[in-house]
Amino acid sequence: MEEKLLIGNETKTILNALHDGVLIIDHLAIVRYVNPAYTRITGVNSKEIIGQPIVDVRPGARLPKVLEGGEKILLAKRMENGVDYFVNMSPIYSNGRIVGGISLVLGIKEVLELSKEVKEYRNEIKNLENRLRSMHRAKYTFDSIISEDKASREVKKTAYKIAQKETSILITGESGTGKELYAQAIHNASKRKEGPFVPINCAAFNPNLLESELFGYQQGAFTGASKEGKAGLFEAATQGTIFLDEISEMDVNLQSKLLRVLQEGVVRRVGSIKEIPIDVRVIAATNKNLEELILKNDFREDLYYRIAVFPLNIPPLRDRTNDIMPIIRFYIEREENKIKRRIDVCEEAERMLIQYDWPGNIRELRNSIEFAYNMMDDSTIEAKDLPMRIQRSFLRQNKKEMKCENLADLVRRIEKQEIEKALVIFGEDTEGKKEVAKRLGISLATLYNKLSKF
Repeated sequence: MEEKLLIGNETKTILNALHDGVLIIDHLAIVRYVNPAYTRITGVNSKEIIGQPIVDVRPGARLPKVLEGGEKILLAKRMENGVDYFVNMSPIYSNGRIVGGISLVLGIKEVLELSKEVKEYRNEIKNLENRLRSMHRAKYTFDSIISEDKASREVKKTAYKIAQKETSILITGESGTGKELYAQAIHNASKRKEGPFVPINCAAFNPNLLESELFGYQQGAFTGASKEGKAGLFEAATQGTIFLDEISEMDVNLQSKLLRVLQEGVVRRVGSIKEIPIDVRVIAATNKNLEELILKNDFREDLYYRIAVFPLNIPPLRDRTNDIMPIIRFYIEREENKIKRRIDVCEEAERMLIQYDWPGNIRELRNSIEFAYNMMDDSTIEAKDLPMRIQRSFLRQNKKEMKCENLADLVRRIEKQEIEKALVIFGEDTEGKKEVAKRLGISLATLYNKLSKF
């Protein structure tokens, strides 16, 4: 029994609502249906073609070929009454037999407009992605790290080597030694350099807030939560690096959740049961001794071994004194570029800076140099321009070498120095000595008396 093409009223109602044009033929290539959009796009009167062989009313129609071969024809370009349009053609099957064919018509103008919209959306998405990348972009590289001291050269060499791997890193060192500087440099030297670098200071949040920042939260997870929910920083760092600074300050309960994330490679937002896969490298940092905190039960031992796969210690500035002046020159050069003139450091000030132990490390050094060039009188940083703590430290360290001169001897020495200088200027004859006495504010007799004692 031959299958026939049946187009019910319900089907027609649906097809009539489409924005794209539709034309249907039966297995004999007779036009059986045309929707209003087809008439709108092609300009063909449906009453004139329904019931007619399509080859008679649509010269050059390719839809009959679909009936013969059963193959689709996509994006065939046609023109009717001066209107360009695209046609997608497909066979209609029933019980395995071809019972007709359908043409789906799209106006080129509409296609172009849609293409333009898609392009605009893609550009907008690309701009958003670029903005997100710039928000989480590491700006420092290993070239940014000043390392003229042997100790810092060794650390830099090791850090560069481990940057090429995918292993977790724990950076230790005193406050102000440049742990984040190294973290950014490691990221930029790694295979993940095109991905985001997302830093977070674990000491800046209470435990509940830190959890939602790291892992995100589901909509309505807690009072005050965004209605749309929020992705966490681990999700934001996907295919990149997350930098957990001051990890020693993380609550112990949160440490267990972090450990699971690192072990399983999935994150679960607060208030959700859905697990989201992540691809993130972890660099942690602390200025505390985590092994001591483990003994006090303030830090999980299993988390320690998970994050400290490769420990990297940044030595304090006092242990790499050959870096001090190069770093100072770096900050001075930045200031020179601002004020457009050269700034020098006198020898005494340089000795003070090198001998100081810098408990605040590079952060303190930077602030001290900024203080000094704001205090200097001309274009040279003198010892007196340095912060008092540096001057006092220098005096304490060098007190054995310093001698206090007797005041009477000091006065005689200065008087002799000034009188001899004045005699050179005004001469040693009687008239010259009168002028010297006048300039020094003493009588001529007093001048002769002092000269007799020299």
